[in-house]
Amino acid sequence: MFPAARFRFAPATLAALLLAGCFEAPPPEVKPVRPSYDRVAVIRAAGEREKSVIDVAPLRDPGVSAMQDVAQADERAGRYAQAAAMLDRALRLAPDSPDLLQDRAEIAVRLHDYAAAERLARQSWSLGPQLGPLCARNWQTVVEMRLQAGDEAGAVAARKGVQACHKEGVPRY
Repeated sequence: MFPAARFRFAPATLAALLLAGCFEAPPPEVKPVRPSYDRVAVIRAAGEREKSVIDVAPLRDPGVSAMQDVAQADERAGRYAQAAAMLDRALRLAPDSPDLLQDRAEIAVRLHDYAAAERLARQSWSLGPQLGPLCARNWQTVVEMRLQAGDEAGAVAARKGVQACHKEGVPRY
């Protein structure tokens, strides 16, 4: 073999290497920031902490209650889409139920549908007692969704809504 034949691909290889140096690797994929805490647990804890003198517990259709129980079981098992579907069915029977709307908002958070979660929580608040534990869950959902959106001013305003849910009882001696 001729010595020049050994290097006949050298110019093409050298050109390819030089051109490769002109291009940058694509930037790493930017993944959405996941909170280091369970947003739904924080929302529910706000309702549990609320020890207002007012706590409205609506009367419920047994069929709707059964659907709500199934949805809770699905959520505990991590089947969030099934829980959402069950709550949607229950909402077709009781569309103005504030507690169902809030439950559905919390499942929307689990499904990362943050716009729907905030919309449902606000709808629940407008139809609900606007005091007590459900109110606190409504507004804490808004707080979490505003934080998710990077809207610190909106989160501060929503925190005031959480505080407004509390109604002190009459002091008894």
